[in-house]
Amino acid sequence: GTKDYNDKDMAIREKVFHTITRVFKKHGAVTIDTPVFELKEILAGKYGEDSKLIYDLADQGGEECSLRYDLTVPFARFLAMNGKEYPNIKRYQIAKVYRRDQPAMTKGRMREFYQCDFDIAGTYDAMIPDSEILAILCEALTDLDVGKFTVKINHRKILDGIFEVCGVPEDNIRPISSAVDKLDKLPWEEVKKEMVEEKGLAVEAADKIGEYVKHKGGRDLLEMLKKDDVLMANANAAAGLKDMETLFDYLEIFKVMHLMSFDLSLARGLDYYTGIIYEAVTEKSAPPKLAEGIVAKKKEGTDEIDESTVGVGSIAAGGRYDNLVGMFSGKNKKGVPNLQIPCVGVSIGVERVFSILMSKQKAAEIKSNETEVYVISVGDGLLKERMAIAKDLWDAGIKASYMFKNKPRLDKQFDVCEKEMIPLAVIIGKDELEKGQVRVKDMRAKDESQGGGIVINQADMIQELKSRLQQL
Repeated sequence: GTKDYNDKDMAIREKVFHTITRVFKKHGAVTIDTPVFELKEILAGKYGEDSKLIYDLADQGGEECSLRYDLTVPFARFLAMNGKEYPNIKRYQIAKVYRRDQPAMTKGRMREFYQCDFDIAGTYDAMIPDSEILAILCEALTDLDVGKFTVKINHRKILDGIFEVCGVPEDNIRPISSAVDKLDKLPWEEVKKEMVEEKGLAVEAADKIGEYVKHKGGRDLLEMLKKDDVLMANANAAAGLKDMETLFDYLEIFKVMHLMSFDLSLARGLDYYTGIIYEAVTEKSAPPKLAEGIVAKKKEGTDEIDESTVGVGSIAAGGRYDNLVGMFSGKNKKGVPNLQIPCVGVSIGVERVFSILMSKQKAAEIKSNETEVYVISVGDGLLKERMAIAKDLWDAGIKASYMFKNKPRLDKQFDVCEKEMIPLAVIIGKDELEKGQVRVKDMRAKDESQGGGIVINQADMIQELKSRLQQL
């Protein structure tokens, strides 16, 4: 469930982090950091059926602690402790989280992995921050070049309203919601079986739910649901549909509505969501069964899905969680939280994005270091001269390197340039140095005229290299 990352892996990962961070900062976010472990009581009861995936640290006396499962609950705890200083904040955080999950390494499903979170905390008018979060997600995934993607969206209040009008008892809404959440991997028949046989739901109620959760679309689905008198009579559903109508208007302004799919089967298993919820999937991450008729199965004797027949899952997910901060702020004599800060956010699963990008590139095509110029000697080793030129290049802000040998072979030096994809070389020989000259070679040039590079005065070397680097 863990892995080592080589230099080429890290080159892709750093590019992913840089791309995501650039988008987050463009939208005014600041970053924070939180401990890798939290008090066990902080994480308890926040993740529904997924609570069994939390890593508990061994009890060595004192307070019981657990490794963080995500970055959202620690952020809510941070706000509860610092809310007077941060009544509103746009925050991003990139850090590792830990889950005692069944690993599927090739699909980016691991027990230790990075999450990139962006959250907007504060009291604002409905759906304004929610729409920007979705716009940010679309911008980040587009810039990451993950391929064609879709953001599935739903609303917790719409889902709760559907369950209520279908006859689901209040204390069974969350378990039924967790079952519905598996519809992207399991056929309806298996989900219905879980609802009836494992969750104790009446068959009639399950059938009614099935009629609703098969629908997906856009404004057309919204209009259809607004004409459902039974559903509109439910306060939760009516409020959720009103929010969705407002959200769609804002998403049109941000020009991302065409990337959305209003999907009534999207439930999100975590307990803390209170409003809009969403997941992003790509053609490479969606379960194959959606397009190829492959059906995922549950592992025998467990409630877990065999992931060997599905894709990497969602590459990003999130939603609105208005009550989570209040769970950590304590309550007054009337039982009301001392502090409540509404939040909405998204988490991008870097490892799953990484899996997709790795499948698009051959390792040989990945430049793992940023060296721009390699200093090469011909004939006598000229080690001190190579070192001096490298120092001049470093002082000029040019990323340079040379071989750590007194008398390196010429072919071995060229091999380094080819292997590490270094674009330029400064070649020195005893005769050229005596004349105050060096040779500059474009290592990517194929034509013979560039075979040996061009000879220039050493005094012009920095200017020549910077000019060439600007053209790369």
